[in-house]
Amino acid sequence: MVQRQSKAQRSYRTSVVIVGTGFSGLGMAIKLKQAGIEDFIVLEKAEDLGGTWRDNTYPGCACDVPSLMYSFSFEQNPNWSRMFARQGEISDYLQRCADKYRVRDHIHHGVEFTGAEYDEDAQTWRVTTKDGTEYFGKALVSGVGALHIPSYPELPGVQDFEGEVFHSAEWNHDYELSGKRVAVIGTGASAIQFVPQIAKQVAKLHLFQRTPPWIQPKPDRPVPESVQRLFRRVPLVQRAARAALYWTLEARYFAVFNKRLGKLAEHLSKRYIRKAVKDPAVRAAVTPDYSMGCKRILLSSDYYPALNRANVDLVTSGVAEVRKNSVVTGDGQEHPVDAIIYGTGFHVTDAFDHLSIVGRDGRKLQDTWRNGMEAYLGITVSGFPNLFFLLGPNTGLGHNSVVFMIESQLNYVLGCLRPICRGEVGQVDVRQSVQDDFNSEIQSELGDAVWSAGGCRSWYLDENGVNRTIWPGFTWKYWLRTRKADPADYEITAARGR
Repeated sequence: MVQRQSKAQRSYRTSVVIVGTGFSGLGMAIKLKQAGIEDFIVLEKAEDLGGTWRDNTYPGCACDVPSLMYSFSFEQNPNWSRMFARQGEISDYLQRCADKYRVRDHIHHGVEFTGAEYDEDAQTWRVTTKDGTEYFGKALVSGVGALHIPSYPELPGVQDFEGEVFHSAEWNHDYELSGKRVAVIGTGASAIQFVPQIAKQVAKLHLFQRTPPWIQPKPDRPVPESVQRLFRRVPLVQRAARAALYWTLEARYFAVFNKRLGKLAEHLSKRYIRKAVKDPAVRAAVTPDYSMGCKRILLSSDYYPALNRANVDLVTSGVAEVRKNSVVTGDGQEHPVDAIIYGTGFHVTDAFDHLSIVGRDGRKLQDTWRNGMEAYLGITVSGFPNLFFLLGPNTGLGHNSVVFMIESQLNYVLGCLRPICRGEVGQVDVRQSVQDDFNSEIQSELGDAVWSAGGCRSWYLDENGVNRTIWPGFTWKYWLRTRKADPADYEITAARGR
């Protein structure tokens, strides 16, 4: 069991240290509990659990994956009120999961993970935190996720701006937007959700767009109470509906990886623009000039109509500088504003740069990933024994639910953790050749997709233009590859003393 020590000692010993309480970290904790493994600790920097669904509370925040697929298969929710759940409902779902599977007692809140170092002699990870508390675990599982460090653009003069400034992921609910002149920087997944909401309140909204996203209508609607009741009474019906939805979403893969079908999807999206946007100039400005799938395909039925409002001004000339009470664009035009809201996304391909993770022989993760993030199956990295990433490199999706990917990883990691927790295995370290072959394979497959086209700029790509984010295929193929860890893929060392 976890060795709990006094606050003065500031150290804990356990079998498994998990970082994060979003879907990944919470899911790992639940899987350990289901397997009868109680000796683990979950580190959470905030005072509540939930990850991105705790942090992002901006107006209109909702999932763009249908609710039936955005949940654990072992804990389906028959009570989703809408086809696409909103932030509060997803947050409540995670809270219920934590309660049902009794994982709250394992969570250490207010503990910010800063790094870890592997002691090969002791076959132990020493985990460091911001307040100096140390955790020692046989294994370390990162459920940090990619969408948790807000990305801020470097705008000249912004430090002298006298108005309000905040990021969508750190929404200031105390600031009253009604009647204000607001600049929104960015038109990504968050912005297309909150722009229609705040456009109804503000006096003037200047929307600064660098690159227009591909947007498709969002088929969102309330789930009738009769359907919810049926799901509660006959869970098999919900499972069948989920299965049908899974294969429907899986078919969206072709819009990204099949050029002919991708062109058809582009045609339909352009027709949607022509129908929804009144001003021909605005219509031209929001029509992408790159292949669909290069950037995240977004869903919204109210974003384009919001651009038709008289108080919304779409600006495409770029931000040249910020002054005390205004934003100046590249064409020299000055836009007086009271507030600046960033809808500029998150650090993704560099999400681990701020952490100090040291593996065998003093090997640093930052050095290992200097030329780009790589992992075997997005889960394990050679030279870093007993370290497991959830939603690691190249396991993100553009067509289906990442919760499906997370569950596949949870089962794979659990298979590795069982013998470690039982003391049968001291360390498992993926072979470098296995990792190299895997990454050569997936990069070859990605090379045939839209990201290889010239001019594609996306947060999926690292600074070298390599896609380190997306899984290049059907999710069922990933599930097949992660059903069970192959011992031949790893260097396995017996536990000391056995």
